[in-house]
Amino acid sequence: MQVSQSTGGTRERIRAVALELFTEQGYEKTSLREIAERLGVTKAALYYHFKSKEEIVNSYVEDRLYRMDELIDWAHGQPATRATRRALVSQYADTMFAAGQPPVMRFFEQNQTVLKSLTAGQQMRERMYRLADAICLGDDSPRAQIRAALLLFAVHSSWFAVRNPDISDDERKAIALEVADELLAGFDD
Repeated sequence: MQVSQSTGGTRERIRAVALELFTEQGYEKTSLREIAERLGVTKAALYYHFKSKEEIVNSYVEDRLYRMDELIDWAHGQPATRATRRALVSQYADTMFAAGQPPVMRFFEQNQTVLKSLTAGQQMRERMYRLADAICLGDDSPRAQIRAALLLFAVHSSWFAVRNPDISDDERKAIALEVADELLAGFDD
């Protein structure tokens, strides 16, 4: 039992340090050697947990994909109403602003070009389309599709569009949900 806790702790430390370096320097400019050095471990020790930088990124994306799949499944079991759409966007925002997520969101924002080329990034894009489709349930018009994409973008853009360094994550989330709610008003029930 102690070994798995230690292994899990090491894995989380690797993820945290890699994320920090990817955000500071960019994904492409960060090497596994630098991650190992910052952790004070050998590259071999790092390889035990992750064979590549892509595996590290995939570990973050897998967490998000799982949460997004849960939301999509939930939405498909609900009536296609404004209240359901509001709850879906609110739950999505909760996952984006959950403990530990702000650095992940900043990494995603700063490394979009790299993410597009990784399998994980392609999976994220596919889930974003499915999430937007879940928001549109009952209205498959082009106007609804654009509105749904903008709702999701309102949540995401709060990480880079709001450049006030003194704003808290809670305030950032509240603003994103306020804008999303304005867009939700355009859906007809």
